[in-house]
Amino acid sequence: MSADAKQLAPVEERFILHWGEMGTRWGINRTVAQIHALLFLAAEPMNAEQIAKTLSVARSNVSTSLRELQSWGLVRSVHVLGDRRAHFESMKDVWEMFWLILEERKRREIDPTLNVLRECVSELEGQSDGEGAKRRLKDMLEFFEMVSAMYEEAQKLPTGAVRSIVRLRGRVSQLIEFASSAELRRKGA
Repeated sequence: MSADAKQLAPVEERFILHWGEMGTRWGINRTVAQIHALLFLAAEPMNAEQIAKTLSVARSNVSTSLRELQSWGLVRSVHVLGDRRAHFESMKDVWEMFWLILEERKRREIDPTLNVLRECVSELEGQSDGEGAKRRLKDMLEFFEMVSAMYEEAQKLPTGAVRSIVRLRGRVSQLIEFASSAELRRKGA
């Protein structure tokens, strides 16, 4: 593949622009998200110059963005026979990508919040004033610990099992409703 810009199909351009917009909403730099989208769609690895030309962004911005994507584990450097430059490719398995992003978000956002909540609750233990704040912090800590534990349990499941659970969607709530109404009928009898 030459150093020329990759010609994007309209649907590719639309997805890349959208992924960049979504990235900003998730707290990720737009260019980082767009490069990820480009590499996710690319049939072959691309070098930094190709990425810069295709997306019309500065080469230095591409380098910084690629380092960020590599730190998340979403993009890796590969070598192409006959070319000394590093080329980059994105992981293509969306489930693996989902777990990787979720793990990184947990590490960067949930874990520090859990630590602060634990420290705050610990500081308030034994104090008689601030009971309302203490209760709310304990409730929030309990919530974050449950979400974290649920994540840890889900992460242990094989991808196929997680897919099956996700496919159940509304059926779980229907099953719970059915079980609840059956319990109510049993108690009323």
